[in-house]
Amino acid sequence: MKITLSNEDVQSVSVKRIERISGEDLKKCYQCGNCSGGCPVSYAMEIPPAKVMRYLQLGMIDEVRKANSMWLCVGCLQCYSRCPKGCSVAAVLEAMRQSTLRCGKDRTEIKDLPMPLLKKAPQQGLVCGFRKFVS
Repeated sequence: MKITLSNEDVQSVSVKRIERISGEDLKKCYQCGNCSGGCPVSYAMEIPPAKVMRYLQLGMIDEVRKANSMWLCVGCLQCYSRCPKGCSVAAVLEAMRQSTLRCGKDRTEIKDLPMPLLKKAPQQGLVCGFRKFVS
């Protein structure tokens, strides 16, 4: 069953809530760019990791939510290992994903996945994918 929520419900996710879910203090980031430089998928992100942090510092949650960045982050923690302040953009993007999925906004519908993929993909891969993309 697909839950449909209004824009007000989705926008109720605040920067404070993202900080609480992720355990990160967004104010610590000073945009050095080390996270973006080390991210293996930043080339495909609409908003690179350093800019994600800046957008959130400015309260531009909707821009980050509309971009593909939170869905492409693989959670490798390269951003965290390179950050001089110990910020984890991966944790922040995971918090964004979780809050979006909790609002009932799926990234992928299971019925839209091709049957050959479902038959050949490893079970662990399917479970991890569902955890990341489906509420």
